[in-house]
Amino acid sequence: MDGSMDDPPPRQVESLSVEDVRALHDLLADLGQAARRFRFDVAPNPCVGACVLSSGVEVGRGFHLEFGGAHAEVQALAAAEKSGVPGDRWDTLVCTLEPCSSRGKTPPCTEAVVAAGIQRVVVGDLDPDPRHRGTGLESLEKAGVDVQLLRGPSSLGQVAPHFLTWTRPERLRRTRPWTIAKWAQTRTGQLRPPGDIGDGRWITGPTSLREVHQLRARVDAIVSASGTVLADDPRLTVRPPAFSDEPPLRVVLDSYLRTSPSAKLFEEPGEGEAGGAVHLIARIGFDPRRARELQRAGATIHGVRPGDDGQPSLREVQSILWDLGVRRAMLEAGPTLVGAYFRAELIDQIRVYTGGVNGGEGRDLAEWLTPDRLMEVEHAEVGGDARLDAFVRR
Repeated sequence: MDGSMDDPPPRQVESLSVEDVRALHDLLADLGQAARRFRFDVAPNPCVGACVLSSGVEVGRGFHLEFGGAHAEVQALAAAEKSGVPGDRWDTLVCTLEPCSSRGKTPPCTEAVVAAGIQRVVVGDLDPDPRHRGTGLESLEKAGVDVQLLRGPSSLGQVAPHFLTWTRPERLRRTRPWTIAKWAQTRTGQLRPPGDIGDGRWITGPTSLREVHQLRARVDAIVSASGTVLADDPRLTVRPPAFSDEPPLRVVLDSYLRTSPSAKLFEEPGEGEAGGAVHLIARIGFDPRRARELQRAGATIHGVRPGDDGQPSLREVQSILWDLGVRRAMLEAGPTLVGAYFRAELIDQIRVYTGGVNGGEGRDLAEWLTPDRLMEVEHAEVGGDARLDAFVRR
């Protein structure tokens, strides 16, 4: 990221030799490239790489692997602990991004660095969030750590451009969750297979299904629509082999409270299964008697104004989710709601599974998968299915 008038004073690297600086440049470039493998797993957080050095020799390397998990610095310190090199010989931590100094889903990384007795920290870029920019380095310096800023080889623009969109001023002013649209489609693009395949519901295989549950375990909320609930009666839970000790909220956009009080959403999770609280979002003016029935079943109901299409205002929905503590949400719905989210520019990331099925029913979402709409595109094979991950271009 380019410097600005708000940047802290640049720290000099005069205490390092030319050879040291070159080696650190190469190391930061390598860490940044390796960290990019996890960009879709950690977003909206940045993908970060870090390593611990002892007299110039790497003794532990770590990365931020998944949303809500330990940060790269903590992972690198843990790896160094297993190296057999005594902690009093660890002298340098190299990190692609300024260590965090505030508490979020994990404790501040600056505390872990100081507690480890690290003497020098070399970072490749500053936190772009104006609320935190430079504070991590200042915190380390106050603790007596020599801090060096070595920009260029692992800039956020190269390693984690999605994090720049998450911290842009407009987004900080109008906060809303990072939203991942996930859907499965047939080879011809339909989101529902022919009626004689997979009970008219299943398009992809068991490997893809396991991945979906792992993704569910790494979000704060699963958002769906009443049409999906009425058609498929899903539980929207996290099931083995995935695990979540804080399962995601289950949120259904249900304009007229059509969800049945006997829906599987309200059943107790089975063994090894985890389900968060159920929230229904309806248009203001909903039937109070119907609302009481659903509340007795276990739902919390929120009323929002209708948007231009007569459906609940999606921006109000996003605000409600944010107020509920949702920072990363997964949208699992049919083409009508997913398309509405796309048109409202509320989708940040996509994951699309294509199964080995031809034909199907309903509209496709092909118009949103064109190269001009996506960035950082990655294709993978998952069992017999194809997987597409990408960030949505703004």
